[in-house]
Amino acid sequence: MKIVMKPIEMIAWFNNTNHPIPLRFRIESEDKTSSVVKIDKIIFKEEEKIAGNKMVIYRCEGIIDDLKRIFELKYELTTCKWFLFKI
Repeated sequence: MKIVMKPIEMIAWFNNTNHPIPLRFRIESEDKTSSVVKIDKIIFKEEEKIAGNKMVIYRCEGIIDDLKRIFELKYELTTCKWFLFKI
């Protein structure tokens, strides 16, 4: 997988657990067009702490450009920002 670390706009579901559950996200490509990716399956979720920043990493499966792909999302707990980490 390639590291891209791009900020994304996320639609997530929150419940009584500590972490949100991602549903779909929108990402802007280099030519300024945006595409929506629906998350079909969350393979695993883990917490990490880098330089004092708590982050949750989600490895997910979804369809990007008509291909089923595995990608990683990062959610920064302190700022509530989402990133497409690896694709």
